[in-house]
Amino acid sequence: MTSADAHRPAGRSGAVLEGLAGWVPPRRITNDELPAAWDVDDSWVRRRSGITARHWAGPGVRTGELALEAAVRALAVAGDPVPDTVLVATSTPDVPMPAMAPRLATRLGLDRAAAWDISAACSGFGYGLATAVGVIASGAAERVLLVAAEVYSTLVDPADRSAGIVFADGAGAVVLRRGTHGEPGSVLAFDLGSDGSGHELIQIPGGGAAERADPAAHTPADRHFRMRGREVFRHAVTRMTESSRAVLDRTAWTTSDVDRFVAHQANARILKEVAERLRLPAQRQVSNIEHVGNTGAASIPLALADAASRGLLAPGQRVLLTSFGAGLTWASATLLWPELPAVPPVRTPPQASLRTPSQAS
Repeated sequence: MTSADAHRPAGRSGAVLEGLAGWVPPRRITNDELPAAWDVDDSWVRRRSGITARHWAGPGVRTGELALEAAVRALAVAGDPVPDTVLVATSTPDVPMPAMAPRLATRLGLDRAAAWDISAACSGFGYGLATAVGVIASGAAERVLLVAAEVYSTLVDPADRSAGIVFADGAGAVVLRRGTHGEPGSVLAFDLGSDGSGHELIQIPGGGAAERADPAAHTPADRHFRMRGREVFRHAVTRMTESSRAVLDRTAWTTSDVDRFVAHQANARILKEVAERLRLPAQRQVSNIEHVGNTGAASIPLALADAASRGLLAPGQRVLLTSFGAGLTWASATLLWPELPAVPPVRTPPQASLRTPSQAS
């Protein structure tokens, strides 16, 4: 019996993962196909980010289309149940209002489902997972569909190669049902946090009420993504490391109990640093950033779907998730991997790998 088994509560209600899938748009952009104006080559991009290709949505393709595809696939894996709650985590909604989740629910035939959006940037899936578990624990829901979807290519400043080489588009979805805490698929514990003093480190300054209240203070460039990379790197490494340790403590796990570690696919150098600080070896790490880039809130479910489709996640394995995003926000979770039907591959070549991001570059 491990330390986790000795401390795991049994017999009480919990939320259990029963469906998972991911989707990226078919338009694949290699490093050699990036805009000539960025003056980058494949080796330069791989050294800086660990990325060799990313997927960008084509003209007219909205976040909602990616969310729908991922949702349909995840529900199919779960056996096409009928969720009573739909959550969408995104920083790139199709419109500022209304939220995307109600329309997604209707497109899925779930006209009476409770539905709302979650905005926590790249931490959105972690916050959404906590919300899903919470509404199940409260008795407000029996089954939740959580979709994380982004079309980040629409936010990149055409003149900003540092963001352009990294950010990409994709969607991932999970289905959670009421179950018994401790059974395979159980989400066990969370650590969530924020630090609003760093809100300017990652932001889109324009396009919202602030611009409408004072249009003279903004330019069209303010509607593009901005990030202060060096400071973000430092905060991301620190926050994801600390949050991972906190959630491991709450689960009564040590790092040696962790079978699979899945961090927000932000940048290969960040992933490498966090894993080294946690002393998690290469064979326990799941990474797909090399082939899909940084897909924001969608990155963790996409990485999980990739790994599951390739048989790299086994029932009962202890999984640690962690993420960091604008806000500043961070979120970590632990769960026991379930026995799932076959998870369909994301529309790319096989990509999830149990290796360090540095090996991918």
